[in-house]
Order: sequence, then C-alpha cells, then structure tokens
Amino acid sequence: MKIAWIGTGVMGAPMAKHLAKAGHDVHVYNRTFEKAKRLEPEVTAHETIEAVVRGADVIFSIVGYPTDVDAVIHEVMNHANPQSILVDMTTSSPSLAKALYEEGATRGFKVVDAPVTGGDLGAINATLSIMVGADQDVFNTIKPLLEIMGKTITYMGPAGSGQHAKLANQVAIAGAIGGAAESLRYAEIKGLNLDAMLQVITGGSADSWQGANNGPKMIVKDFEPGFYVKHFLKDLKLVMSEKGDLRLPITEGITEIYEILSRNGYDNFGTQVIIDYYLKDLR
Repeated sequence: MKIAWIGTGVMGAPMAKHLAKAGHDVHVYNRTFEKAKRLEPEVTAHETIEAVVRGADVIFSIVGYPTDVDAVIHEVMNHANPQSILVDMTTSSPSLAKALYEEGATRGFKVVDAPVTGGDLGAINATLSIMVGADQDVFNTIKPLLEIMGKTITYMGPAGSGQHAKLANQVAIAGAIGGAAESLRYAEIKGLNLDAMLQVITGGSADSWQGANNGPKMIVKDFEPGFYVKHFLKDLKLVMSEKGDLRLPITEGITEIYEILSRNGYDNFGTQVIIDYYLKDLR
C-alpha cells in the first residue's frame, strides 16, 4: 500500500519505519520538516500535508492534542483521495472522533480512531497495544497494518470507542505510576535499599509495567521522556471531561499531581518525574 504518515515524534517515527520495513511505500510529514527528513531513506519526507497524502491508500496521524487532530484531519480531507482510510492514533477526544467519523462519511472518507499504549519502547519494538474504534469492515482492512506496529490489536466498537478505551487505560496507568512512586518514596523514607525494594515489587503481586520500566528511572532520577508529562496530563484532563458524574478519586488525585508538576515547569519531562512531587515541596 501507499501510506501517508503524519507526525514523526517519539512514537510516530518508529511506527512509520516499521511499515516501511514491511514493504509498504511510506511517505511522512511533520510540522518540523527536519524530523521527517531524518527518517529517509526508509521513507519519503514531504513538507506539506497536501503533498504527503497525495495518492495514499491509508493515512495515519499521531499528533499532540485534540485541536491538532481536528486541524490535521480536516486538512487531510481537503487533499486526500476519496475512499481513503484515515487512521488517527493520537490519544484524543472520543466526542471529536465521532464527529470526524460522521463528517468523513459525508465526504467519502473512512475515519478510524486507533490510539495506542506501550510508550516509546512499545513503538520501537512493535509491541504496542492498539485499540480501535471503526466500522468492522474498515477494521478488518487495516488490521494487517496495525499488526506490523503492535502486538495486541483490539476492536472496541464504533467510532469513539477506541478513544474511550485509551482513556480507561490511562486511568489504570495513573494508579500504577502513582503507586510505584509512593511505594519508592515510602521505602526511601524508611531507609530501605530502593533497588532491592523494586525487585520485591516487580517480583510479586504489586508488579506493573510502570514499576518495572519507570521505577528504575525514578530511582536514578532519569527523567528523559518516553511519554511527556504534558501529554499524560492532556489524557487525564480528557478523562475528567468525559467522566460525567462518575467518581474517579485515584485518577482525580493523580491529575492534580501532574497539574502541579506542569505548573512547576515539568511539561517536557517523562511521566516518571512524578517522583519529584514526593521529593520536593511542589505546590
């Protein structure tokens, strides 16, 4: 297939390269052209969305915020071939996903929401979990492409369902990363060896991906981003806006912590920087 890929950041770059390595003709675009250009020669970089979507069968996007998704998908619709499939893999608003699906249908496009989880390592190793909201036949068409990038591909239902699934996933992450940070801080205060403590956590019923992967980074204060604070906070705020009257006290508490981190200049650090909330007097 001829594939267009919009967004070559921490997640998008390795995902696009996996599709190219599988033999597809992949064309990429990024707002910062140099980020797209450095992926060559495996892919072909373009300087505009109009150029990158020309003749594409499937158009993937993974950008920053719902406002970015809205702008990008509308520009894609203005230039792409009718009947092409538009797959947005950004964590975004379920309501927006439904609206774009409905508008796409009136303009001859098949729009899919397919957010991912697994972080930068999942993107690099092609082990992502991908949750999909789409018409069933469209899901069946793109599933082989998704299987190139991920290990767990799950059809969640109609448009918007993929985004709701991703937000539910972020609720679970909120509890896991907060729990790992609190556990390590408690152990430190009580004079325990943190490496030994982390071995206990990851070797028993308290084990989690967050503990195993971000726990070691918390211990050595490695705050390089695999997943940015600003993007996780965006996800948590989406949960807050979509939950209605549902009480989510754990997620609400973790959202408040990341809002404090954001106010203190931590937006471009990795989510494991939550440990600093416990180490410093942040308000």
